[in-house]
Amino acid sequence: MRALLRSLAPTCFEDVGALVALYRPGPMATNMHNDYADRKNGRKPVTYLHGDLAEILADTQGLMIYQESVMRVAQRFAGFSLLEADALRYACAKKIRARIAAEREKFVAGCEATGYGAAIGTALFDVIEPFADYAFPKAHAYAYGLVAYQTAWLKAHHPVEYLAALLTSVKDDKDKTAVYLSECRALGIKVLVPDVNLSASDFTARDGAIPFGLSAIRNVGEGLVERIVAEREAGGPFADFYDFCQRVDPMVLNKRSIESLVKAGAFDSLGHPRQGLCLVFEPIVDRTLARRRERDLGVMSLFGDAPDVAGGGFDDSRVPIPDSEFDKAQKLAFEKEMLGLYVSDHPLLGAEAVLRREVEVTLAEARDLRDGDVRRVGGVVTGLSRRWTKRGDLMATFVLEDLEAALEVWVFPRVMQEVGHLLADDAVVVVKARVDGREDQSKLVCLELRALDLASGQGTAELHLRLPIHALSDACVDQLKQLLVAHPGCSPVYLHLGQKVLRLPRSFDVDLGNALLSEVKVLLGADAVVG
Repeated sequence: MRALLRSLAPTCFEDVGALVALYRPGPMATNMHNDYADRKNGRKPVTYLHGDLAEILADTQGLMIYQESVMRVAQRFAGFSLLEADALRYACAKKIRARIAAEREKFVAGCEATGYGAAIGTALFDVIEPFADYAFPKAHAYAYGLVAYQTAWLKAHHPVEYLAALLTSVKDDKDKTAVYLSECRALGIKVLVPDVNLSASDFTARDGAIPFGLSAIRNVGEGLVERIVAEREAGGPFADFYDFCQRVDPMVLNKRSIESLVKAGAFDSLGHPRQGLCLVFEPIVDRTLARRRERDLGVMSLFGDAPDVAGGGFDDSRVPIPDSEFDKAQKLAFEKEMLGLYVSDHPLLGAEAVLRREVEVTLAEARDLRDGDVRRVGGVVTGLSRRWTKRGDLMATFVLEDLEAALEVWVFPRVMQEVGHLLADDAVVVVKARVDGREDQSKLVCLELRALDLASGQGTAELHLRLPIHALSDACVDQLKQLLVAHPGCSPVYLHLGQKVLRLPRSFDVDLGNALLSEVKVLLGADAVVG
């Protein structure tokens, strides 16, 4: 679609509507999408099977791309009534092939009767028939085109607000949420973990970043979120966890909900480590609730009216919060459990090039493969479950997740004997799998599996290139980009431009093989490679 957009170079809204209709199996079967782009830009002449078609098809570069076009041609050339033309349109739209075949005979006979002849009738129907694979109504194409134009404009000019709204619209679909989180990362937009001092119920735009919605946290309903946000708006940001507990509605201080907030990172901005809070949040909540009950009942401590020497009566009995934190793997595992996604980090972040080199398709692409297709995919093992078959053999299922999507993987007993020892939650693996598309949701059947050691894949080898500024040109830069992208790997690339040294984005990390080095030297000269 992007390649077609570049080829078409739309200049008016009619082009946008045409593009929506063209990128469909029917028009593509006869290469109409490329023909339209070429005719629009003068690379091919606008031609007609018959001169009388110009009146009908002039606004679509002489091509029949809409259902309405089929109807008008049928009326003009075959003498169809509006009802008969709509019957032909219906047959095409509903892919009723037997009915389409019957319409061919009628159409050709009609062209003969109107004087256009059987030859032109046959030629025209040869264009119409592929529409059985889905022609688009013009009204639908324009409606979808308008939405596409509006959303493209929003993404280009207000990307943070747009993606926040988009994430909110798919917040209950973790696969789609993962796709748009990946898009945020690609655009350099930070998606923050939920934050009691920033987040609303849904995703929002805040200072160029997108805080995760509090209602997306497991065990935290919208009712609790409303109470947290109401108190924050009334009394200002929470100073720390103790302040939070003192101020919010007691209904919020449900231990299960507080634990979920902690593990999701909602108190990170208050300066408390997640593990430390997990260790002591229960006694803090218990003491806070007890004091609040006493206050509500009018029970005062013996020294309740004494001067506040130590900074507050509550502070003297505060349970200290340990300054300890989970390791990265455990922290991310809890985050994934509470949010359904990795947000603050991801086991694959920074290793995209390594994984890309090992797999044939991404998981998002694997979902669209046909039943029985075999491909090599990769990602992180989550939700691992081992079980015994009725025959007493061990098998397993798990969810394989990359930065964009997730798919269920089945490991049957024979393969389990060979790879079972490699399976563990949060392990990064490469799986050769067969697609099982017999149900609504495709799954993968594991044929082979191996662990991927990202740590060893990210060695310290670096590529340093010296580029004299006066020798740079757009053509040279484009060739260098293509060369680096053609050798994906895990070694970072640094450009020495005069006294400046620039680290290229991770998408340009390379495999430091002899082939790459020799090609770089041919392009830039033997002295370009430093060290």
